[in-house]
Amino acid sequence: MRFCAAACAFSLLCGWSGAQDKPAPQPEPKSVTVPAAIDHNRVVINADVPLPNGSTERVHAWVDNGNPDFYLSRRLATLLRLAVSCNEQECSSPPPPEMLVGGMKIPLGGVKEAKIPLRPVYAASVLAVGMGVEINLPASVLRHYDVLINFPERKVSIGAPGTIPFRGPSGKVHLNAENGLIQVPSQIEKKKFDLALDLGSSISFLSEEVFDKLAAAHPDWPQMTGAVGSANLWGADEEAKWKVMRLDRLQYGPLFLANVVAVDLPKDRMEFLEKHKGTPTAGLLGSNALLNYRVGLDYAHSTVYFDFGRNFNFPDFDVIGLTLRPEDDGRFTILGIAELDGKPTLPEGADGVQPGDHLLAVDGIPVGGSTMGQVWAMLGGTPGQERKLTIERAGRQFAVAAKVQHFLGELPDEDERKKKK
Repeated sequence: MRFCAAACAFSLLCGWSGAQDKPAPQPEPKSVTVPAAIDHNRVVINADVPLPNGSTERVHAWVDNGNPDFYLSRRLATLLRLAVSCNEQECSSPPPPEMLVGGMKIPLGGVKEAKIPLRPVYAASVLAVGMGVEINLPASVLRHYDVLINFPERKVSIGAPGTIPFRGPSGKVHLNAENGLIQVPSQIEKKKFDLALDLGSSISFLSEEVFDKLAAAHPDWPQMTGAVGSANLWGADEEAKWKVMRLDRLQYGPLFLANVVAVDLPKDRMEFLEKHKGTPTAGLLGSNALLNYRVGLDYAHSTVYFDFGRNFNFPDFDVIGLTLRPEDDGRFTILGIAELDGKPTLPEGADGVQPGDHLLAVDGIPVGGSTMGQVWAMLGGTPGQERKLTIERAGRQFAVAAKVQHFLGELPDEDERKKKK
């Protein structure tokens, strides 16, 4: 009997001891900070997507607070075994249950559907051409969290409301409670506007009406036609004719920004933007204007924070004067050649560059399969610096020498403007 009691006691002790040795489950983090790549001014992080077989697939995710719609690639939808349906424009499916960022679960149950771009089979992993991402984190998901985009240190923090300490000047914003889109009270030339906050956009936009009035009133503000550098957004045909201008000053919530480059947004695009925002808007401020800041999105309190992190002038427009379109197969098509002082900035014609040509390499480095940010880094440099472009036309390859130009130069200082007046 005593042996039995002793054995039972030993058994209980061993069981208790074993439970102690077994590592306790780690509590799920309430907030995480992860590294970010700033590619063509867009914020890209790693995310893990749980698959039906119990494993996870690591993909690049686009932090896209200016878009309410959730997207993923066809390849990822296939791995997730989602039921995909298509029409002539795009495909869709139910969303996956969740994604993981830095080990923190981001539930996706509130997402109505996942949108899947129509792509050829060989481009099944392409979500957005020229980006190298397969999923996005849209405003409709981010609005449930605190979010901090730290551009200077290339980090992103995301956490439950109240878990991220925000710093810097702050301002109340108009928040669309249904989709998380943000509008910031702004002023240009003492006129009040609402401008959206879109850190998923590489460039800022103004409505055609506002842009044209400012351009007419300030002919001394640097202007150009043709989207180059960070203004070369996606490679739509009309980008070769976009009007681009460097604004002198802009008040954006609590911030006073100078030398902000903006593109003229045509009326039909403005109507599309306003439909998403659900309220009248004069345009949007893209990440190009905020690369020196840590931008905090306090959705719970409809407040945005801007913490100044560094003082650096990004030479986005010291580049070769091309407008490019990234293709599904990884190639880059030349849409147009930008002009400077009324003259083309590259040789044109049979021995030069023509719209429809393909850019194959810059200084011998192939561009195929690169992101837009990587290609524009190759095409940038010091004004006057020469780049050797490898061009393909109708199966024939040839080289063209092109020089880096200083587009959208500095605004005249106050004394110069007073003299002109």
